Amino acid sequence: MNLSHRVGSRFHTASLEASSSVRNSSGEMSPGSSIPVRRAALFLAAISISCFLLYRAADSLSFSPPIFDFSSYLDNEEPKLEDVLRKAATTDRTVVLTTLNAAWAAPGSVIDLFFESFRIGEETSQILDHLVIVALDAKAYSRCLELHKHCFSLVTEGVDFSREAYFMTRSYLKMMWRRIDLLRSVLEMGYNFVFTDADVMWFRNPFPRFYMYADFQIACDHYLGRSNDLHNRPNGGFNFVRSNNRTILFYKYWYASRLRFPGYHDQDVLNFLKTEPFVFRIGLKMRFLNTAYFGGLCEPSRDLNLVRTMHANCCYGMESKLHDLRIMLQDWKDFMSLPLHLKQSSGFSWKVPQNCSLDSLRRYDESGEDDEESDPPGESQE
Repeated sequence: MNLSHRVGSRFHTASLEASSSVRNSSGEMSPGSSIPVRRAALFLAAISISCFLLYRAADSLSFSPPIFDFSSYLDNEEPKLEDVLRKAATTDRTVVLTTLNAAWAAPGSVIDLFFESFRIGEETSQILDHLVIVALDAKAYSRCLELHKHCFSLVTEGVDFSREAYFMTRSYLKMMWRRIDLLRSVLEMGYNFVFTDADVMWFRNPFPRFYMYADFQIACDHYLGRSNDLHNRPNGGFNFVRSNNRTILFYKYWYASRLRFPGYHDQDVLNFLKTEPFVFRIGLKMRFLNTAYFGGLCEPSRDLNLVRTMHANCCYGMESKLHDLRIMLQDWKDFMSLPLHLKQSSGFSWKVPQNCSLDSLRRYDESGEDDEESDPPGESQE
């Protein structure tokens, strides 16, 4: 009641002041003052009524504010991408990113083999501290939380990414382009990233083999011998990108170009873009990674003393992929168990590909090429 009394007193005083200010010395209204007085009276009346109604409404609620269970809300809230990146990043704001859907997240599937490669690789286990898994559906996110500490849920409305996305199907194309848009946003937040498909096995720390001054460097299905040769055939499943104005512009251009080339996936479009004038105008420094270090089933690394990563590319179907990945991991274990002198002289080689082959992809218009021996890259001076 004190609050209403004070408000009422102030309005009463204001009304008296307004009335006295428009009367002349005889107590009569001054000419021409009736209209302003009416407006002032109506204004004050409206405010008084509004305050009265607010007071009554508050009184009926006994001044009790609505109650929210904030603890439950915070427990269920998924972290924002920038928060996850900040926690996972190195001191120079670099993260390792991979995407995951339910098909690859199932126990015994690709994600388990991916983690195993980090555990048995040389100087790779600590890199897991900087790995962010981007889950494309609820099942993948739930499995990520069981396995890892840096998880982000990226759900695309109206699209189900939970099933296996077969090469060049509509779901596959949507998934690939969603990935490019995600990586663009990571660059805009100021983070460098290594993007890796989960079917890339990490056998050695790749960072010492990256080019120091390149903006954008990417693995290859087929490497022709020089890191700056635009005829190299890139593979989007593994790349290292530094955040700057050039790479942000490039990723925006790359993503927008999907409309110019409908029906093509991001890797094909990259092949179209890499020679376009726009790339040269923005000054993007692009390098292609030697398959001697960053190999795959399309073109395996020949020397296990050099290999950093191996990708289960050129492979169609989950069962074929899992079969060859398990053999690949066992090949690495067998090699690492050899004495040093035998590692250097035995000529030990991969037993893969087996179930995976280029023939399985030709029906989808992705033909392969023969392997080609290449020299190691120099210190980014090519």
